Amino acid sequence: MVQRRKRIKHEKTFEERLREEAIRFREAANEQPLGSHARDLLLRRARQAETASHMNRWLSSPGLQPPKALEGLLGDQKSSSLATWFSAKAWSTMAKDQAAQDVTCLC
Repeated sequence: MVQRRKRIKHEKTFEERLREEAIRFREAANEQPLGSHARDLLLRRARQAETASHMNRWLSSPGLQPPKALEGLLGDQKSSSLATWFSAKAWSTMAKDQAAQDVTCLC
C-alpha cells in the first residue's frame, strides 16, 4: 500500500512565513532575561529564519552573473557554463561556511 503525502496549501509565501517566524522568535527572546540560554536559542532561531529567507531570495534570483571581465573573453556558450560554475562554486562555498558555523556552535 502506497502512503500518500498530505498536501498543504499555504496562504502566505515562504518568504512571509520565514519573516513572521523570525519576528516571533525575536519577540519571545526579548521576554527572556539577558544572557539566558533560552534567549540565546531563540535569537539563534531568529537568525536562522532570516538566513533562510536570504538564501531563498538568492536561490530564486535569476542567477549569479560571471565577472564582466570574463564575459568579453568567452563566447556565449562558454559564458553560460561559466555562470553555472560560479553558481555551483558559490553554493558549495556557502554550504562549507554554514557547516563550519554549525561545528563551531556545537563546541
